Amino acid sequence: MITTALPPDARPALVLLHSSMSSRAQWADLMASLEAGFRCIAVDLLGYGKSPFPAVDGPYTLGHEVDAINAAIAARLTPGEAFHLVGHSYGGATALRLARQMPQRVLSLTVFEPVAFHLLPPTDPARREIVAVVDAIERAASPHDATRVFIDYWNREGVFDTLPAAQQQRFTSQIAKVRLDFEALLGEPATLADLQALTMPALVMSGAASPASTRRLAAELAAALPNAAAAQTKGGHMAPLTHAAIVNEMIAGFLAGAEVDA
Repeated sequence: MITTALPPDARPALVLLHSSMSSRAQWADLMASLEAGFRCIAVDLLGYGKSPFPAVDGPYTLGHEVDAINAAIAARLTPGEAFHLVGHSYGGATALRLARQMPQRVLSLTVFEPVAFHLLPPTDPARREIVAVVDAIERAASPHDATRVFIDYWNREGVFDTLPAAQQQRFTSQIAKVRLDFEALLGEPATLADLQALTMPALVMSGAASPASTRRLAAELAAALPNAAAAQTKGGHMAPLTHAAIVNEMIAGFLAGAEVDA
């Protein structure tokens, strides 16, 4: 019997990283719209979705996240294969670390308000604001109260208390990982100057209604990346979820252009 090998999938790979307290499912609509042109690989970051809670001795770092991502995507890529990279919030900060670690493999970089506050000097108002949020989470009387601080900061004051009890409980069950996320973010040694090495096409997005801290960081990031465009959308920090159609259309448009350039 003669068999014919199927041709390799010629679609470029696209790796997607979600925000804290989320999962790879946040990208389902975007993946559905892009599947004709891309091999979409959405990853559950450690402690979220189906990924296990990290077991780490010593400080938690973005390096731990990147190691897990590389292990997760290895089976979906050929050795050394390049890919497009998308990340939101904590996933965006992790995407920046991944791009710095292997810039030769990242065809394009799209980030929506990456919470990479370590890139700013300690005296910067945006970084000081986030440090204050982290302090409030650590001082909270209970995991429930800590989760309220986190959810209300990224949405608006009072949002957490309006959520159904089951959703509050689900978010509260993830606050321990959020604490590790902040440990990794604020402990990262990179600065804005380190981003000069990321010469791939980049899109830095922010929400018009987001906290001033993340809008400021997005502007600094877009200015620091050598080949970046900046874009603002409706909605706030969670616009990839609350205004998904608008955000996804912008990402798809950028990827179409980035793919031509690549």
